[in-house]
This record gives sequence, C-alpha cells and structure tokens, in this order.
Amino acid sequence: MHGWIWAGSEPGPALYGRLRVETEDLAPAHWLTERRPGHGDFGTVADIAAPGFPAYARVLHPAALDEAPVRWDTVAAAHGRRVEALTDWHEVIGAERFYQNMGEYGVPGVWDEHPGEGPTPAGVARALIPVLARHTATPERCWYGLWEGYGRWDWHGVPTFPTPEREEILLSGTLADAVSPELLDEFAELPDLWWPQDRAWCVGGDVDLVSTYVCGSEDLIADLLATPDLEAHRVAATDRVG
Repeated sequence: MHGWIWAGSEPGPALYGRLRVETEDLAPAHWLTERRPGHGDFGTVADIAAPGFPAYARVLHPAALDEAPVRWDTVAAAHGRRVEALTDWHEVIGAERFYQNMGEYGVPGVWDEHPGEGPTPAGVARALIPVLARHTATPERCWYGLWEGYGRWDWHGVPTFPTPEREEILLSGTLADAVSPELLDEFAELPDLWWPQDRAWCVGGDVDLVSTYVCGSEDLIADLLATPDLEAHRVAATDRVG
C-alpha cells in the first residue's frame, strides 16, 4: 500500500535522525517478509509486530489533558467503563466506531485529547527502550521499518520491503536511536517496526492504530506489563488490532 506524498515534499534524508537509511542491502528484513500463508495475517497482532514469538503485548497510546499523558483506564473510569485487552478507544468513551476526533468528547479535568494514531509516540518509546534493552544482547545494533507513505518526505528511489499492506524503508541504528527522528523534525514519525540484530523481540505500530504491539519472550512481556510508565495488556498473535 502506498501513501500520499505532499506537494513540495522534500527528498528523504540519508539519516532519519540518527538512523541510517539503508539503500542497498535489505536482507536484515527478509525474516519479516517471508511468511507462510495465515502466519501474521493482515489486521492481526502478528501482522503489526511479527509472527512466531512466545508472547505478545498491546501497549496503549495515552490520551492527554493539557498535553500531559492520561491512561486509558483513567478515562474509562470517568466514563463508567473498564479497559480490557482488546478494548477499542471508541468503546472507552462510548462513541461510534467511526466518530470524528472532536474535543466535545473530552471530560473536563480528565482528558481533552484523543490517543495519537500512528507509530509509537515518543513518550511511550522512551518508556519501552530500557525494558527492551534488558531483553536483547544487541541493543547497539537494531533495525527499523518506516512506512514510506507518511508523506512528510519523498522516498522515491529508496528500496522498500513489504509487510502486509505496507511498504517499509529499512533503517539501522542503536536501540536508543529509536527516538532520534525528533532531531530531524519534532513531528517526524518514529519507525513503525523495531527489532534487534539477535531478533529477541519486535515492536510494531501502524499509521491507523492507537496501540503499539510488542512480541518477545515471556520474560520480556512480563517485564513490560509490570512497567508503571506503560499501559499494556497481554494479547495473542491472532488477536485483532486497535
């Protein structure tokens, strides 16, 4: 699937923050592209992250109040509801599935901004990084996928690798570099996909989602679920995404 290119978009940079744009060898991404039928189907958790891992978690993108993050369970309590592993945001606030993102849905003193759609928000990424670092032997050598269709830059001529319904640009850098696109542009999207050289885990997001998905060992997922700065739920590889 190709995205929109804004009129006047600048050519994609050679460095996306501190992440290097790989233009020749895409072999590090082949393990993500070579999927047997039914293994990581479109719209499932394994599609957004990667198939074949022992455990998976859904990390919710926070809502906000005066630009400060607000947990979904806080919003749900204000609406007299609860958040479960597969709860969608519109269910939290009691709206129709395809409602418009309007401020009138907010609750004074609780929340005034919806969770951000798209890849992992920077605040969530910063909380994820130390957890992920504890569960890989190669935090200094990581790979990333960035959807070519975000439109801020024109990536014409840069080779891509396929995931279900998306074409991704391959980037490389350290785990800490995951948030470095902010150095390029404060609104630059973070990568959709992250994985270390040892493939101990994979992080996945998407332009249409308000959640990030993480797959890895049981120990990693338990560590992630116990991290107070993250609002996460255990999910299965075949669960639908939201």
